[in-house]
Amino acid sequence: MKKTAIIFLILSSLIFASSESNETNETNSSTWTTKPITKVYTIDYDKNSTCLVRHFKLYKEPKWVAKIEIRNGKTVYFSSPKSLFEFYYRPGKWFDVGVKSERDFSKIVVTDYETLKYIDGEKAFYVYGSRAISPAGDDLVALETKESAEAFAKKYGGKRIFTFDKVSDALIRLLNGRI
Repeated sequence: MKKTAIIFLILSSLIFASSESNETNETNSSTWTTKPITKVYTIDYDKNSTCLVRHFKLYKEPKWVAKIEIRNGKTVYFSSPKSLFEFYYRPGKWFDVGVKSERDFSKIVVTDYETLKYIDGEKAFYVYGSRAISPAGDDLVALETKESAEAFAKKYGGKRIFTFDKVSDALIRLLNGRI
C-alpha cells in the first residue's frame, strides 16, 4: 500500500511538473532567442616561431601570419597567405610534416590584414595585385568580408579579389615569379 501511494505521488508530481513546464514554454517561447555559435580562431606563436616555407620570424609581421592545423596534431605556421597556399598546393615538398593531401588539413586560419583578427582562411577574401608587400614579396592580402576586400582593393590598387577556392597554384607561382 505504501509503495502504491509513493508511486502515485511521484507520477502525479511528474505529470504536474510536465504540464507546468509546457505552459511556461508556450508563453515564453516567443521571448527566447538563440545566438549562432561562432567559432573562435587563434594563432599562437612566439618570437621563435618561423614560417615553414620561408623560415621568417612570424612576430615581425603579425598582419601576414597564417597557419594550418593538420589532423595528425601538428600545426604549421606561415609568414603570409602566399606561403600558406604554396604549402597547400604542394605539401609533399615538406614531407616531414606528414601531409599527403589537402584532406589532411583540419583548420586553415589567416590574419585579417586590417583588423589583425584571426579568421577562417577558407571563408576569407584575398586581394591580388595591391601595393601591400609581405615579407615574402608580392602577396595576397587576406580580409574577412568581401566589402572590406573591395574597399582595400580600391584604396591600395588591388587588381582582383579571390575566394579561397579560386586561388590557384598557377596564381601562387605567378606571385613567386615562376611563370
